[in-house]
Amino acid sequence: MVESEDFKSKITVYVVVCWILAAFGGLMFGYDIGISGGVTAMDDFLIKFFPEVYKRKLHAREDNYCKYDNQILQLFTSSLYLAALFASFVASKVCTKFGRKPTILVASSFFLAGAGISSGALNIWMLIIGRILLGIGVGFGNEAVPLFLSEIAPAQHRGAVNILFQLFVTIGIFFANLVNYGTAKLHPHGWRVSLALAGVPAIFLFIGSIVITETPTSLIERGNEVAGHKALKKIRGVEDVNAEYEQIKLASDIARQVKHPFKELMKRSSMPPLIIGVLLQVFQQFTGINAIMFYAPVLFQTVGFKNDASLLSSVITGTVNVFSTLVSIYAVDKVGRRKLLLQACVQMFISQSTIGGMLLVHLKATSNTLTTTQAGFVVFLVCLFVMAFAWSWGPLGWLIPSETFPLETRTAGFAFAVSSNMFFTFLIAQAFLSMMCHMRAYIFFFFAGWILVMGLFALFLLPETKGVPIDVMVERVWKKHRVWKRFMDD
Repeated sequence: MVESEDFKSKITVYVVVCWILAAFGGLMFGYDIGISGGVTAMDDFLIKFFPEVYKRKLHAREDNYCKYDNQILQLFTSSLYLAALFASFVASKVCTKFGRKPTILVASSFFLAGAGISSGALNIWMLIIGRILLGIGVGFGNEAVPLFLSEIAPAQHRGAVNILFQLFVTIGIFFANLVNYGTAKLHPHGWRVSLALAGVPAIFLFIGSIVITETPTSLIERGNEVAGHKALKKIRGVEDVNAEYEQIKLASDIARQVKHPFKELMKRSSMPPLIIGVLLQVFQQFTGINAIMFYAPVLFQTVGFKNDASLLSSVITGTVNVFSTLVSIYAVDKVGRRKLLLQACVQMFISQSTIGGMLLVHLKATSNTLTTTQAGFVVFLVCLFVMAFAWSWGPLGWLIPSETFPLETRTAGFAFAVSSNMFFTFLIAQAFLSMMCHMRAYIFFFFAGWILVMGLFALFLLPETKGVPIDVMVERVWKKHRVWKRFMDD
């Protein structure tokens, strides 16, 4: 078996440009996660679309945990993820039939349309149609970009390159928080500016989708072997790429024999990467990260910060998110995937449990809020939580599913992983404000319980994939794992 070290490569300016331009798909996704919570906390937005919520927010004896509980308000945020869920399966077909590059182009086009319609919305349904178009863009982008990055990266740097997607997600969230902080003062159309600026990363991705190369894997799989060999030489920056080319060609020959990848995915031997890929995405949501990121401004208002201060607190958490993801880029190909995930579970469990304990003791439904010191400590704990997530379950939830499927089921398997992420993101986005209203501080213990389960999953069921070439995962990883080898055909 060819070792990854035998694949010759050097990092060129062109391939770095390809990585960065493709990663703008993450910036689109992140900007959208970050923008929703800030927009839904803006009075001008609530007055126009959700006057009942605005009245409840102003009420003298408001319930601290329930003031934002409104199903249509939650639908504004979560409709995007439902659209992305269905779009990811269509994107899987487009990815296989036409390639990663055109799929990224489609993603940017839908995102541009969605940003235009939602920012120009005159009524609630126009707003939600805009969100659905954004969702289709997210479904296509989140399917194609991580696959593109994993396929174009050399094996020894694959973890770091793929995490560029998550790094750009965190940068998107950070910029969204900065934008919301600025536009909150632009009355009465600040929310329109926030939503319109989603078009900026989409323009970069659109340009990027024209500039970047198609992945050699996709070209060879679709029968363009000469173009695939040429693209491989271009991205590796060396002439001698024959060893890697032959490995991709072998994987492509096997993949071409599979006419129905979704059917192939249901076979026993396909279960290990499918189970791991789906569970990683489910667990990523049940850390409670999007609950904290979507509604950070709302959460900080709940513990007593005023509107500006709560948005500023979100900017702080956004900064922590970006810099902690850089830790992951440095550590993932040195320390490995499993150690990062296990360490983070300990840190996230302590953070969520302590936040829950503090709110349980100090924050009553209608009485006075936390003291400044206590509220500041909650922000510190949220930062501690975000830090751990950003170097572990955030980036690795996308990396591991994109690198562990064999080529014949890669786009189909990754579509299941993406759609699982979108479904549970939708579920959390739709339910979080209602859960906060009914479960109150216990919601943080709910997420802490899930983090405990995730730690056990990573300890016993997750194999290490550091440094393993993407097309030999079955031989090197699944057939050697003490649990998953029982699923593999001889």
